[in-house]
Amino acid sequence: MFIDEVVIELLAGDGGNGCMAFRREKYIPMGGPFGGSGGKGSDIIFKVDEGLNTLVDLRYNRIIKGKKGVNGEGKAKQGANAEDIIVKVPLGTVITDTETNLIIADLTKKDDQVVVAYGGRGGRGNIAFATRANPAPNFAENGEPGEYKKIKVELKLLADVGLVGMPSVGKSTIISKISASKPKIAAYHFTTLTPNLGVVKVGENKSFVVADLPGLIKGASLGEGLGDRFLKHIERTRVIAHVIDMSGFEGRNPYEDYLIINKELSDFNTKIMEKPQIVIANKMDMEGAKENLEQFKKEVKNVKIFEVSALTNIGLKDVLVELSNMLDHIEKQPLYEEEKFESHILYKFKQEQPFFINKEGNTWVVTGKEVEKLLRMTKFSTDEAVKRFTNKLRKMGIDDKLRELGAVEGETVRILELEFDYKDI
Repeated sequence: MFIDEVVIELLAGDGGNGCMAFRREKYIPMGGPFGGSGGKGSDIIFKVDEGLNTLVDLRYNRIIKGKKGVNGEGKAKQGANAEDIIVKVPLGTVITDTETNLIIADLTKKDDQVVVAYGGRGGRGNIAFATRANPAPNFAENGEPGEYKKIKVELKLLADVGLVGMPSVGKSTIISKISASKPKIAAYHFTTLTPNLGVVKVGENKSFVVADLPGLIKGASLGEGLGDRFLKHIERTRVIAHVIDMSGFEGRNPYEDYLIINKELSDFNTKIMEKPQIVIANKMDMEGAKENLEQFKKEVKNVKIFEVSALTNIGLKDVLVELSNMLDHIEKQPLYEEEKFESHILYKFKQEQPFFINKEGNTWVVTGKEVEKLLRMTKFSTDEAVKRFTNKLRKMGIDDKLRELGAVEGETVRILELEFDYKDI
């Protein structure tokens, strides 16, 4: 099954909890803190596997969860880091954050891999908080929550040449003649339901990859036929080979077909029309093809036209030589501008509000990533831990903001599941 787009959720592993413990050996007076820190949670890493050519595995695995790091223990034992989760994807996979619509990665090389969701760091044990002022801290941290992301994973085929054209113009026949690809070929429309890739050899040391892209008809860019599903696979190609049934066997006009397909390509992505293009005038062995070609040449200028009969393998060698020569002089270009990538954004300069406060009925509700992370990482098992938590809230400016909004002492404040009374200090 050819699957080229899925939306999945990722939840990286939480960090292991830190341990609160004290040395209690018989001959070590004032032993001090002895609790180790937790291990790091699993990262979720996407890695290229050249043996894959579809995203079908992800279709049935819509939620991927990392593992929690091991908790710290007494005697200063550090918890082990959790093993990272490796998600294998085909070459040409694009990963996009659905929240920001920015591209996390475009995996186009055989060894490419990227951390998409980061595991949480391990919570610190009480040994990590010891200072001169507080040599025996009576608190430890929970592990940091793992990163959550909802992402779109798309496969955009890596091909040098894209064969485009109306159904039944001979694209599948051409790719079967020039490569080892064996697409389904029949005398009806939409025989090809998935893109076909073929490796073409020209001479001893030269080769390139051709993609046969199915389903293009009028309105393809808007969802007609199969074109909206497969137009994206032409975006990486360096040359477009426009295959036209020059015989007009089904009553179509070759020139009108040419205009329709180019319009659909332009409507989908205007940059596609900047790519070099050739015309493969197919089915030249059929009646009426010569006359139609003469008229076609009067309408179409500045595009090289090659007369072929794919069925009888006539003229295809000249096409391959021309494509090979063109590719020698066309460099591969990145599919996306740098500004589209998440890594281009300098988050340290991004002014984000650290928290938000809203009133729901008689309750003040505090939200925000930092304050929620602080809550999750706090172990409310000792008075010292509670005091540390309230001091951090105060340093964030939450007390001042509540006072500014008119909070009255004794009113309820809620952060996630935790509720407490507001106290004006």
